[in-house]
Amino acid sequence: MGRMTFVALFLCLSAGALMVRAEDPYLFFEWKVTYGTISPLGVPQQGILINGQFPGPKINCTSNNNIVVNVFNQLDEPFLLSWNGVQHRKNSWQDGTLGTMCPILPGTNFTYHFQVKDQIGSFYYFPTTGMHKAAGAIGGLQVHSRALIPVPFDNPADEYFVLLGDWYNKGHKTLKKILDSGRSIGRPDGIQINGKSGKVGDKAAEPLFTMESGKTYRYRLCNVGMRTSVNFRLQGHTLKLVEIEGSHTVQNVYDSLDLHVGQCLSVLVTADQAPKDYYLVVSSRFAQKPLSSVAIIRYVNGNGLASPELPPPPANNTEGIAWSMNQFRSFRWNLTASAARPNPQGSYHYGQINITRTIKLVNSRSFVNGKLRFGLNGISHVDSETPFKLAEYFGVSDKAFKYDLLKDEPPPDNTKVILSPNVLNATFRNFVEIIFENHERTIQTYHLDGYSFFAAAIEPGRWSPEKRKNYNLLDAVSRHNIQVYPNSWAAIMTTLDNAGMWSLRSEMWERVYLGQQLYISVLSASRSLRDEYNLPDNTPLCGIVRGLPMPPPYVI
Repeated sequence: MGRMTFVALFLCLSAGALMVRAEDPYLFFEWKVTYGTISPLGVPQQGILINGQFPGPKINCTSNNNIVVNVFNQLDEPFLLSWNGVQHRKNSWQDGTLGTMCPILPGTNFTYHFQVKDQIGSFYYFPTTGMHKAAGAIGGLQVHSRALIPVPFDNPADEYFVLLGDWYNKGHKTLKKILDSGRSIGRPDGIQINGKSGKVGDKAAEPLFTMESGKTYRYRLCNVGMRTSVNFRLQGHTLKLVEIEGSHTVQNVYDSLDLHVGQCLSVLVTADQAPKDYYLVVSSRFAQKPLSSVAIIRYVNGNGLASPELPPPPANNTEGIAWSMNQFRSFRWNLTASAARPNPQGSYHYGQINITRTIKLVNSRSFVNGKLRFGLNGISHVDSETPFKLAEYFGVSDKAFKYDLLKDEPPPDNTKVILSPNVLNATFRNFVEIIFENHERTIQTYHLDGYSFFAAAIEPGRWSPEKRKNYNLLDAVSRHNIQVYPNSWAAIMTTLDNAGMWSLRSEMWERVYLGQQLYISVLSASRSLRDEYNLPDNTPLCGIVRGLPMPPPYVI
């Protein structure tokens, strides 16, 4: 694992610097990104390792810590890491997407520097370049509450991070060639759990984790797969939900939980069964070809193999979708917990704020010149050689992209798409409602960088303004990822108070690569350091901004 030291520093506000208080510690990491052989499904293939590991090193930090990660790209391709769920307040320069940063070229390094400001919860990092996500370079990022902030449950005996999801045996370069040729990468080959897959009855399998009788453990789980929703359950044990994507939840108890692509949550598990082995079971949801994998959870001093009789998964048909939708509705924000909130006062009455803009997004699958493309409201996104944020900062955005090709309502024929950079202009501090409407027969998930949002509703059918009467306007979970079931819609609400350029994208990486994404430009007209940090001094420049004179820095 990379070296980690703690330093308490005070940095003045200047070009490229962050303002931090002396009591906010620094955590330093040095990561070498290399190729290496991995076998998540038992088939050796080329993977992408960080410091020789897959999954990569876990970042274990506390709210308001400053994270400094020096990434050395030793691959033969450009590379970037994004920090899924970290809001990067006033600092989209560190977001790690091709719309905000030039990629790290082979044989070079780049140092990320960001603060997990006023956040707690379970997140992960992953690569955004090419199809690298299908090869590894994924790791957990957990943010604890500060010592003086009470947590709404007793300290667990230990914490375990589980990165799970579907997996392809084809290498990432092969998958990229398939997509570039205009075809789909098809169905995944299996499901991995922390880089491995297990089968019932494998007596040689090592335990994933161990538990002591009578003690309670926190499991942080993230679906880091490419396209498949999953359900997980722990044989003989119940799951007490305590956190979803940075928010403490009402602590309901479940036998199993659905976890959609890109989503993270935490459950408490008490070792209250006979001391022996038990299977953690992960199975696909709403997929034509059922996939599953198991991992062993072992009691310390236990005696006995796990039972081969696995707890059954929920149904995968229409009834199963209704079951999953009802489970979503059971998730509630814990309004009595002391934790990071979307505003300093510790409460946020989002249901009483007037909506200033409604954006309705409809996803599509179509073909352009015989090649598969995915889009939103008739636009299939393509990246530019120049990151949009840099073009905007240097005042040359008109040479790199056009704003607002995407309209707030989908066109009558949403299947006809144009290929173009997809950048939406938004007003700083506006309170917006975004509707995701899915007319396809496959489930979707969406993620918004830079923000958490209130997941107000998910329902079958089509959205209309009168559907707002069904919104949860009191205690919807504040999160950054939302699923949209087949032929259904989802509604989210957020205040665009984080200046920068932010990715709103599908979490299905085939769809992202082939255009189902956009960027939201949230500009502060004052160009003030109160609203946004300056371009960091170590930022590499590429495309049309390379060699241009630096713009005047933001000032107070």
